[in-house]
Amino acid sequence: MVSSVKPLFTKQVDRLNVRVYADRREMGRAAGEAVAERLRLLLKAQSEVRIVFAAAPSQLEMLDTLCQAEGIDWSRVTAFHMDEYIGLQEASPQRFAHFLHRHLFDRVNPGTVHVIEGNRDPDAECERYARLIREKPLDIVCLGIGENGHLAFNDPPVADFEDPEVIKRVALDPICRRQQVNDGCFDDLESVPTHALTLTIPTLMSGRYLVCVVPGQNKRTAVAKTLNEPVSTSCPASILRYHPDCTLYLDLESSGVTHDLSRH
Repeated sequence: MVSSVKPLFTKQVDRLNVRVYADRREMGRAAGEAVAERLRLLLKAQSEVRIVFAAAPSQLEMLDTLCQAEGIDWSRVTAFHMDEYIGLQEASPQRFAHFLHRHLFDRVNPGTVHVIEGNRDPDAECERYARLIREKPLDIVCLGIGENGHLAFNDPPVADFEDPEVIKRVALDPICRRQQVNDGCFDDLESVPTHALTLTIPTLMSGRYLVCVVPGQNKRTAVAKTLNEPVSTSCPASILRYHPDCTLYLDLESSGVTHDLSRH
């Protein structure tokens, strides 16, 4: 994919492409330009592009770049998001659907937006959203990695690389809930919901192209486990190493690359 920002360092771990940038801003810009270019190419070849977005502060720079990209016919884009809390008030700003409307959907107006409704009956909502996902293959999945190595809300205790479900109800891992406070999304741990709905790992991995954006020092341990430890659900993100077309965008803080780049 074409980007005006050059990485400081690249490498491949199994099938996973890794790109390290000087800072969070350059990382997000490069990832956003890559997603924009992929959208343009796909829209030239097919009538519709189906894309899944993560809702998290780590994605902001990428989303902002994508919003400013020119030459994308958003009317032919069908957008999904990958997870949602259960039990938050409809107007709660922490709802992931609201986050994506503020930072993306309301700015680019995709032709179709399918949000997960966390206040509906969980079983019925999983059935409804799974039906929408199954209609056609997913083209692009934009995701991040949690402090505990999670993908979406597939925390280590509930992650399943062979999960038969498309979307499921999960209890959130304490480390995952703490991250929501660390990210500034909630004032305290007690305010963070205990359960959520999440696309499963096989659903996320089914995307043709995966773009994973992971900035910040607090993600360094999770990134190191993703790249260096055996692929297992103890670090769910490690499965990204088996995807045929996934690129991991890091900044220096998350990469752990701090000196003499030629040695990494």
